[in-house]
Amino acid sequence: MFRVDLNQNRLSRLSQKRFSELNLRERDHLQEWLANQPDALGEELLIIQKEFDGFDETRERLDLLALDKDGNLVVIENKLDDSGRDVTWQALKYTAYVSGLTKTQIVDIYQQYLDRYAGGGNAAVRICEFMEVEELEETVLNPGNDQRMIFIAANFRREVTATVLWLLSRGIRAQCFKVTPYAFGEELMVDIQQIIPTPEAADFMIGMAAKDIQENSEKTAQRRSHQVRREFWTSLKEAFAQRPCPVFPTITVTKDNWNISPVVAGTHYDIVLTQKAAFVKLSIERPAAAENKAIFDHIHSHQEEIEADFGAALDWRRLPQNKVSRIEASLPCDGFNPDSWPEVHDWIRETSTKMAAAMEQHLNEAISIARSHDE
Repeated sequence: MFRVDLNQNRLSRLSQKRFSELNLRERDHLQEWLANQPDALGEELLIIQKEFDGFDETRERLDLLALDKDGNLVVIENKLDDSGRDVTWQALKYTAYVSGLTKTQIVDIYQQYLDRYAGGGNAAVRICEFMEVEELEETVLNPGNDQRMIFIAANFRREVTATVLWLLSRGIRAQCFKVTPYAFGEELMVDIQQIIPTPEAADFMIGMAAKDIQENSEKTAQRRSHQVRREFWTSLKEAFAQRPCPVFPTITVTKDNWNISPVVAGTHYDIVLTQKAAFVKLSIERPAAAENKAIFDHIHSHQEEIEADFGAALDWRRLPQNKVSRIEASLPCDGFNPDSWPEVHDWIRETSTKMAAAMEQHLNEAISIARSHDE
């Protein structure tokens, strides 16, 4: 690896190091780096525990436990200069241990992690934000036999790479990442590269190994929810055709649980239907997070006036960890019961109209300020 000196138009070779000669330790250094920057492994992962030892009748600990965007559990095993011979056996044991974790147990494990390492927070809410769903019931966590393994080391023994390739051929998702430290003067750099499977061949290898499996009960329920949502949006489209809603001139019939209004300067109103509630939301999602927060803060400064005009309290969600911010109104209901839909239709029409009227002046002011700032 080389460092580029643009001023001199030259390359300088970086000195490859071993973790041992740098006095770096697996738990104190490599594990902490990955726990705080999991996307260094090439994807969005949510670390839900480290040094996890919640196994019955054993004192063994896995290094890091994570969720991926599909709700699968990911066992991450870190080594430093040498993978050792037994790391695959260790990871297989840990993966078998966590394969039986329920959604409730996963939330509890993550809550313990947040309380101990991240200063607290609501684990269920964080998981919903990561999975991009409104409620935990809408997602499947730890489905079937889809658990994954990630191995990280500076060098991998042949026993390890051969085992990982065999696991891949059997449809078990496993990856090897080669981590190499480099030094340049006082600077320390780390190169992390996926070597098995190579990124270019990953989809092909997984696809070749895929097997047909019986959908579990939650996935069956998910298919049912898609059908219910199509029926709901169809009924809402028909209701708005008879009595138009100015905020939502068109409704898209979709399996998803949301519909959006026409986008204006990076803001739009949303209708969201879940099994437990219906929502009308003002979403602020311009390209820059700072602009979204500035727009939200300007509107929020008029909260008392807006809620007086609207006629009820609103849920103000600045969402500091996300780019988007939202302001919401909700109606508790059995969203999957067609008998409740006429009431929901009327509530959406009335609520969105009142919210848009109460927000209009302050939203336009905030957008004008953002535009002036851009110019």
